[in-house]
Amino acid sequence: MNFIKVNPFSSTIKKLTLYEKLTLKPTINLSILETHLPKCQNLKLFNQVLSQMILTGFIRDTFAASRILKFSTDSPFIHIHQSFQIFNHIENPNGFIWNTMMRAYVQRNYPEKAIFLYKLMVDNNVGGSDNYTHPILIQACAIRLSDFEGKQMHNHVLKLGFDSDVYVQNTLINMYAVCGSMGDARQLFDESPVLDSVSWNSILAGYVQIGDVENAKCIYELMPERNTIASNSMIVLLGRTGHVVEACQLFNEVPEKDMVSWSALISCYEQNEMYEEALVMFMQMKTNGIMVDEVVGVSVLSACAHLLAVNIGKMIHGLVVKIGIESYVNLQNAFIHLYSTCGDIMAAEKLFNAGCQLDQISWNSMISGYLKCGSVEIAKKLFDSMPSKDIVSWSAMISGYAQHDRFSETLALFQEMQLEGIRPDETTLVSVVSACTHLAALDLGKWIHAYIKKNGLKVNVILGTTLIDMYMKCGCVENALEVFHGMEERGVSTWNALILGLALNGLVDKSLDMFFDMKKCGVVPNEITFMGVLGACRHMGLVDEGRHHFNSMIQEHQIEPNVKHYGCMVDLLGRAGMLEEAEEILESMPMAPDVATWGALLGACKKHGENEMGERVGRKLIELQPDHDGFHVLLSNIYASKGHWDDVLQVRGTMIQHRVVKTPGCSMIEANGVVHEFLAGDKTHPLINEIEDKLDEMNKKLKMEGYVPDTNEVSLDIDQEEKETSLFRHSEKLAIAFGLIAIIPPTPIRIMKNLRICNDCHSAAKFISRAFDREIAVRDRHRFHHFKQGSCSCMDYW
Repeated sequence: MNFIKVNPFSSTIKKLTLYEKLTLKPTINLSILETHLPKCQNLKLFNQVLSQMILTGFIRDTFAASRILKFSTDSPFIHIHQSFQIFNHIENPNGFIWNTMMRAYVQRNYPEKAIFLYKLMVDNNVGGSDNYTHPILIQACAIRLSDFEGKQMHNHVLKLGFDSDVYVQNTLINMYAVCGSMGDARQLFDESPVLDSVSWNSILAGYVQIGDVENAKCIYELMPERNTIASNSMIVLLGRTGHVVEACQLFNEVPEKDMVSWSALISCYEQNEMYEEALVMFMQMKTNGIMVDEVVGVSVLSACAHLLAVNIGKMIHGLVVKIGIESYVNLQNAFIHLYSTCGDIMAAEKLFNAGCQLDQISWNSMISGYLKCGSVEIAKKLFDSMPSKDIVSWSAMISGYAQHDRFSETLALFQEMQLEGIRPDETTLVSVVSACTHLAALDLGKWIHAYIKKNGLKVNVILGTTLIDMYMKCGCVENALEVFHGMEERGVSTWNALILGLALNGLVDKSLDMFFDMKKCGVVPNEITFMGVLGACRHMGLVDEGRHHFNSMIQEHQIEPNVKHYGCMVDLLGRAGMLEEAEEILESMPMAPDVATWGALLGACKKHGENEMGERVGRKLIELQPDHDGFHVLLSNIYASKGHWDDVLQVRGTMIQHRVVKTPGCSMIEANGVVHEFLAGDKTHPLINEIEDKLDEMNKKLKMEGYVPDTNEVSLDIDQEEKETSLFRHSEKLAIAFGLIAIIPPTPIRIMKNLRICNDCHSAAKFISRAFDREIAVRDRHRFHHFKQGSCSCMDYW
């Protein structure tokens, strides 16, 4: 590097090397340093200057050293560690140099090193702190959210007599506020002899941060001058705490609105789910010529996503490109979220692939987008290729599997997450518990519940409700009640899960008692609540009570019955044998009955042997939904019970014609943490020989107990012996045989079946529970059957 020396006494111009320049007398050296240091635009040039300063010993000049250190800490291309090495070369650093190094650590987000440096300074009694030193260190404590270290700094301030400095006071107020120690912040504020606008804004910001509306209002009202910054803070707080009207009123009163004012109100509307108002305010902002920034864009795009307003989102995209802020990663993420939510996954994918500054949120947003659009495999492929995964990534993928009924994959991925040492959050656990419910994986569900207790995770309304639902659907009523009573907060969904679960498990009286307790606690029942209440009445044939609650729903709670409520009433009356009244309700419904309601009536006809009505309803159902296997099977069974085998063959011919395949009976049972699945007539299980032996043992014992196979369940024109053999290979009997082998007493045998349990299996399970002295719980598609000592919890009303 060359410099030009101009001699004022001569017109001769001589070129000198940097070394020659730096060895001139100090006044010229400093002048050269001041002139040429800013020209060092890269690390190589800077290192040349630094090397010459060290070689010549010029680094010993305190002022020159302070300039080179200040330049290094302000230059983004110079690493903070190199700045510290320069600092170490300075023999007698003064207070300015110490402050420069400490400030650099704070600015580069190394607050702990700034505090360490101060301790070094104090321990060695060097440098000498001043009124600029402590604000730097107090800011470091604020970044670390360490009010303990902050109080130590406060004591140093008092000891050294800097407590009267308003700048120091303001940084202390801000530190206490940021650390959430508003009592200390307020005491300091109240005792401060001099307050400026920064003092007022700092204490106000503290109350805003902790959401203390009342104290924030009080400070705002007392402010000598309510500047725009303070007003914006109040709008943010009011919006965050749901005081939308007050936020809007304050916005209108602000005399000089800036971009933050508009942004605060738009965010207020978006946070309070007033998405249309947010878009209207954005349009007004544009009309007033206010510049749009990243924060405004993210809020407005969130509103567009909730409204599925993809066209407005595309308009904003064009505006963002025009302004030149489209490369901001937060905006890119907001656009990815918008497009994927609105179903335009190709646009989201294009943005993601073109992004040059992708962050964790970008990857997570794209994975969530694929999952929302049903592209589960693509989402998993992207998940596997992520540079790094956080809890949101794992949660998104696990939740996606659960939402798409991929329950086995849900549990497998959760176990992989555990092996990676990632601590699950409440959202992840909700999905995993839900998967356990669907797979009847009770052992894993219990392990998750124990994990929640052990790790002190908060059981919020959603997680608590999901746990209750799992335990109820696995037949563990006591565990469900334990979760319910241990919850600090319960929503209407929590009560609904309990009422439905108790009814499902045959505890109808307790279910109805819980409904009354729910109303006593001031929780307003909704339409799902009455589904549970009517379902409870249906399970035990409580016709009068069912009618009472149905009328109460309409008259007392002003809830308009939907097709499911009418379906419950049809099923309730049908099960009780009141078929004509059930049909009258069905035909008088204010909406068209769905196939489930007609199906309930058909099932009642089958149960009570009302073949004429059953044939009529069955044929109507096949016309309404020709691809539904259950209705064909029910009608076929009605014909078979009458011995009309030609009609049976006709129905089955229709099934073949319409390519209707009968859903095979499937029973699942968990043993030692593994879920085993059995189909009717299954011979694929690894322990099939042992199961066959156990079936033979069961058959002998049951006949000794007086069991007689109900061959009416076999709708095939075959001989009696074949019918009995067919009956004994139903999926639930295979699962029970396996349970007797694999599950050690007194642990109950718990089975989940995809179809309604047949009469013969129900009868056999009662005999098995007595003959083998085992408790058996079978959950079919309608309810739980708890078999114990020859009795069932349904009291044979099912």
